[in-house]
Amino acid sequence: MGTKSKTISFRVDEDAFETLREIAEERELSLSAVFRDYVDTLIAHDGQVDLVPADERGEDGEGFPPTVEVPKSFIREHERLELEADHLREQLEEHKRYIDYLREQADEEEEVVKLEELDGDENTYQIG
Repeated sequence: MGTKSKTISFRVDEDAFETLREIAEERELSLSAVFRDYVDTLIAHDGQVDLVPADERGEDGEGFPPTVEVPKSFIREHERLELEADHLREQLEEHKRYIDYLREQADEEEEVVKLEELDGDENTYQIG
């Protein structure tokens, strides 16, 4: 079951809006992406997000937010595992559908063969 996106709207004054637009342009993002990033960060840190003034951004001159280099092999492995997980989810759903189909067939076609009915059958069976 997928999750549905919800829309949040609110009003800001014109100066704040222009500042947000400038931030979005600096990061080459849309305003919506800026807000999604902020909301994701806020949720990830349980509402405990502090604003860091420009003059307090780090003692070693690094920008904010801090960045970490990740090897390409790690990214490729992560992507491979995501694809494999998606494939396994699809297979699981397919197997569930097949099990449901078999259950429906078993419920509909409950065929009982009585031994007495086989006595008059032309085909004879011998055990042993």
